[in-house]
Amino acid sequence: MLLKPYHGIMPVIDDTAFIADNVVLTGDVTIGAMSNIWYGVVMRGDVNDIKIGARTNIQDGCVIHTSLGVQGTYIGDDVTVGHMALLHACTIGHRAFIGMQSLIMDEAVIEDEAMVAAGSLVSPKKRVPRHQLWAGRPARYVRDMTAAEIEYLQISADRYVALGQEYKLLSPL
Repeated sequence: MLLKPYHGIMPVIDDTAFIADNVVLTGDVTIGAMSNIWYGVVMRGDVNDIKIGARTNIQDGCVIHTSLGVQGTYIGDDVTVGHMALLHACTIGHRAFIGMQSLIMDEAVIEDEAMVAAGSLVSPKKRVPRHQLWAGRPARYVRDMTAAEIEYLQISADRYVALGQEYKLLSPL
């Protein structure tokens, strides 16, 4: 893992988090308890801050950045962010699900327990309401989530917490 200061600010990582070997974290980045940051992730907290909550998983190849003068990037607890997603100056609520290769743009808000389908583009300042599934480029409302999908949000987070802790035991920081 590469930790780099930016203007004297170093990333802060909870001791219980799993961070893969080739992750790059720069500047004002905070990683919460039991979260897991997988291979090839880049988080650049240089022009604003990045806050990752507890028990959240950021899967392989994701890029997380911020925007100068707009806002940082804030990701809640028990969130699943799929492989190769790009999150830029946005807010992701608790137990939300961001599908693989999705792009969430400046000042977009994904509310608690909302889902963005794989490959979607959530435009600047859009809001994805709780318990809704959005998909497409640009992303639009598809339907309300089923009870099983809402339940799966926590199951996904729990599975990744367990996997991250297993990896942490195999290769401690």
